[in-house]
Amino acid sequence: MNQSVQIPISKETAKKLKAGDYVYLTGVIYTARDAAHKRMQETLDAGKELPMEIKGNAIYYMGPSPARPGCVIGSAGPTTASRMDKYTPRLLDLGLGAMIGKGKRSQAVIEAIKRNDSVYFAAIGGAGALLSQKIISSEVIAYDDLGAEAIRKLEVKDFPVVVVIDSDGNNLYETAAGAYEKKKDEG
Repeated sequence: MNQSVQIPISKETAKKLKAGDYVYLTGVIYTARDAAHKRMQETLDAGKELPMEIKGNAIYYMGPSPARPGCVIGSAGPTTASRMDKYTPRLLDLGLGAMIGKGKRSQAVIEAIKRNDSVYFAAIGGAGALLSQKIISSEVIAYDDLGAEAIRKLEVKDFPVVVVIDSDGNNLYETAAGAYEKKKDEG
């Protein structure tokens, strides 16, 4: 099912999304990869505020390539989400509404997604140049010293993703593999 979703995402909207749904995101999303997640963890451990509002927002696991002249951003493809798994449950418990990346997630992340009525989206790996066309603006808001891993505030319009893990814990990577095996056995 194709749906348009406004970010920040409400828990009610997240609960309606199901693994396998095609979704077009519009609004503000934030980028953060390994180094930024480590820094956010250190910030929280020190009892300080994160550099952006986390509640209902989405973090895109992405570090863009440099923008060519006249472009808002360079190639903006997803990075492997599992590298952020040790930090993610805490962010979900603080209200993170959605994550965008590629690849599988740990059981601890899946449980935190379910506990917090959140959602994990996948963006298509290898399509970074196409995805960058859906980014209207890009601004570094924190950790500029991290270069491509700095936290960026992105405004996106109709950014295409697929629901991989929904708020009930249904996991497209598992259900799709099972459906493929069943078809293969029948065929």
